[in-house]
Amino acid sequence: MNIALITAGGKSERIKQDIPKQFLHVNDKPIIIYTLEAFQQHPSIDSILVVCLDGWFEVLWAYAKQYNIGKLKWVIPGGLTNYDSIHNGLLELNKHCNEDDTVLIHDGNRAMVSQEIITEGLSVYSRYNSAVAVIPCTEIVFKSTDGNTVDDEIPRELLWRTQTPHIFSLGKLWWAHEEAEKIKINHPSASCSLMWMLGESIKFYNGSEKNIKITTMDDLDIFRALLMLPERMDLKR
Repeated sequence: MNIALITAGGKSERIKQDIPKQFLHVNDKPIIIYTLEAFQQHPSIDSILVVCLDGWFEVLWAYAKQYNIGKLKWVIPGGLTNYDSIHNGLLELNKHCNEDDTVLIHDGNRAMVSQEIITEGLSVYSRYNSAVAVIPCTEIVFKSTDGNTVDDEIPRELLWRTQTPHIFSLGKLWWAHEEAEKIKINHPSASCSLMWMLGESIKFYNGSEKNIKITTMDDLDIFRALLMLPERMDLKR
């Protein structure tokens, strides 16, 4: 079984809106629904779990019913950090799923994930038992300790920017979280970071510059523009 674990527990501190960013409406539709529709529409996704901000559970269930997100099976509370939210999601999946089931961890505010990205991620995972979406770094990157002057230049051909989905088995993800607790790894920034810290091999697959994470007002403007692309206009959204 392939399960999408969607993290949507953020409080929109950087976007500075009264409504959490994942519930902001763009073209009369909540951002989180654009994300859920991508997994709802993909034929290889069986179920969806959303780790949600407290107080928004009923709102999310209502939106899921309105937009026919029938694969949504579980909505559970988030944690203080993204790592905590993922941990809560894995706890819930352990009650219902098998350790060899496939989990696609995805940011709820990364609403432009394509069917092609999901398909390629599952294909790479089927061969290597891990898959993390990445894009190459195309800018010049400097290292600076004071934030004002250059200490060093990092060769950009060595740098890859990670996106989601991150794809691992439920058993492997739970093992990683148990190991993190044992050896006191405190709140790694992402599942791929945790796997790397534990010495696991991580296989890349192609993300996209369009697969943006909406965290600022600039991102919101870019998202609105991307929705106007011809291939998006053809979708029933």
